[in-house]
Amino acid sequence: MSFHPDTPYEAAAVDRPAVIDAARHIAPIVRRTPVLTATVPTPNGPIEVAFKLEHVQHGGSFKVRGSLNALGHARESGTLTDAGVLIASGGNAAIGAAWAARYWDTPCTVVVPESAPPAKLERLQRLGATVHRVGSSYAEAAAHAATLAGELGALQLHAYDLPHIVAGAGTIALELSEQLYTPLDYLVAVGGGGLVAGIAAGAHDTDLIRGVEPVGAAALHRALAAGTPIDIELDSIAADSLGATRIGNLAWAAASTGRIDSLVVDDTSIVEARRWLWDELRIVVEHGTAAALAPVLTGAVTATAGRTLCVVLCGANTAVSDLG
Repeated sequence: MSFHPDTPYEAAAVDRPAVIDAARHIAPIVRRTPVLTATVPTPNGPIEVAFKLEHVQHGGSFKVRGSLNALGHARESGTLTDAGVLIASGGNAAIGAAWAARYWDTPCTVVVPESAPPAKLERLQRLGATVHRVGSSYAEAAAHAATLAGELGALQLHAYDLPHIVAGAGTIALELSEQLYTPLDYLVAVGGGGLVAGIAAGAHDTDLIRGVEPVGAAALHRALAAGTPIDIELDSIAADSLGATRIGNLAWAAASTGRIDSLVVDDTSIVEARRWLWDELRIVVEHGTAAALAPVLTGAVTATAGRTLCVVLCGANTAVSDLG
């Protein structure tokens, strides 16, 4: 089945049973990523933050969880052919798919925008993926991927808007429920919304989930304001990883129920958050990943007694050299 990110379709939010099923498929394979608790300075005084270190996952981001789940189901159903899998991605979803494909010993073809960062392209090559660089945006790459999947006969995955992909991402919430013992206030970076939709499905009802986006790549925030998903223009330092021009239908299905709150941050605060993670914790992540911490450092989000503020650090396929 092919998917195009700008084609609306009816979607029901992924539910917790789907996330539990995903854990059954992938728990023996993925890393159970650790939690690091650290004191973070804010304009209102220092607060404790629990960081879910998903950037140390196989492939350098959370994306491998969804790809392993999708490929596991495809293998069970007989829909994974010798042509393997194909995915359009700005980088991390492609890396996750390539890692999962290598694990299952199947070919992987990826289509990335011309602007895809060199660090991610190098990782794809090391994983053995066949890479096509097409267009100036994720949407253009995805349109080409839909055609190419038909020509190759490959199973097409979607970077963020496929139920098995979203459910796989949601297994992060299942892990956190066993690692932290209070209600959680999540801060999750949002591009197309697969991660935040998965966490919304896997989290407890008492947990609060906030999606965080750059002001110049705020597909979820704009959709909530408009009352429906809309196309947006991208203008952010984090667009390489949070560069969806329209929020995914599965994320919208979750957000439109009121399950997900929305915050936007500017590029300056994203750069400062990324730098703080390196200076204070010696953690190197992508700008998109650092966005989740930015509202804490600016004071837009504060701690609540009896609850744990949890920042999901979702990806680290970046170059150390550009931290300056």
